[in-house]
Amino acid sequence: MSEAKPDPILPDDAALSGVRSRLQPEARFGRSEVVAIVLSLLWLALVGGFWALMPATEGGMTALSATMSLVAMVLPIVMIWVAAVTARTAREMRAEAQALKSSVEAMRSAWINQSHARSGQIVEKKLDEIAAAARQTETAIVTFTSRRDSLSTQPSADRKAALSAPRQAAPGEDQPALALGTPAEALAEPVSVADFIRALNFPDNAEDREGFRALRRALEDRTMAKLIRAAQDVLNLLAQDGIYMDDLRPDRARPELWRRFARGERGREMAALAGVRDRSSLALTAGRMRNDTIFRDAAHHFLRQFDRTLTEFEKNASDQEVAEMAETRTARAFMLLGRVTGTFD
Repeated sequence: MSEAKPDPILPDDAALSGVRSRLQPEARFGRSEVVAIVLSLLWLALVGGFWALMPATEGGMTALSATMSLVAMVLPIVMIWVAAVTARTAREMRAEAQALKSSVEAMRSAWINQSHARSGQIVEKKLDEIAAAARQTETAIVTFTSRRDSLSTQPSADRKAALSAPRQAAPGEDQPALALGTPAEALAEPVSVADFIRALNFPDNAEDREGFRALRRALEDRTMAKLIRAAQDVLNLLAQDGIYMDDLRPDRARPELWRRFARGERGREMAALAGVRDRSSLALTAGRMRNDTIFRDAAHHFLRQFDRTLTEFEKNASDQEVAEMAETRTARAFMLLGRVTGTFD
């Protein structure tokens, strides 16, 4: 399949008409030729009058005097026409130079217009692709969260729960209950630490069945679902500025620092948790926090949900599991936003 050739850069019709008008040959007799003819006739009249009024000499004209007279009569006429031809040539050269300049300007303007048109088409195409990808993602999330997972197995008794205890609904919350006031979530198997960590990292691609299974399991838990949906909103907003968690390589912090942070400790030592060093990502995120109210609200909501969930997760997780949690995409977003907002100060 042959590659499409770019459209030739052509100036518009108005510019072409102007160039053609400048390149058209001038009339046979221009202003300089008319002036030269007038001066030549005037000179010939003066010479004729001179010869008519000059008294006759006795010896007549010698060859030398006749030659000098002829030169004196013809030379001014020659000089007049040399000046006329020179003026005409200079005028034509200026016209050609102006026409060439106009042609170059017309080509430059046409090239700029075509570049803007092509860039606009490329941007529109990219926006359509992003919108289509977002719609597919939303459809996939709704599909996976609404259907039953027949392939997932219940965790065995020796697998630890990710959170320390199920959170009870606050008074007035709309939560279905079973007979005798027992909440529906109380009878569900708790989400394991491994599934929770895998859900925080989100599926790598459409073929990551384990990632989607863990994500569905985590979304069934009320507390985890709040964090995951808040993380999804933040990651989508960051992606609009070209910030992707896979591109970040944050410095690793010791698990004990994460535990101390989860228990409410703050200060200079906690700054090690803000391991994101990418300056462009930090600058773009800080600018978005200042100028975008929606992004700022989503970021603060995500930070609160992560902090609350981390407090419960730390109680049941080992140091290795805390370290694995810190490597997830959700934790990297927490490091990035936490450093921008000064959460670790």
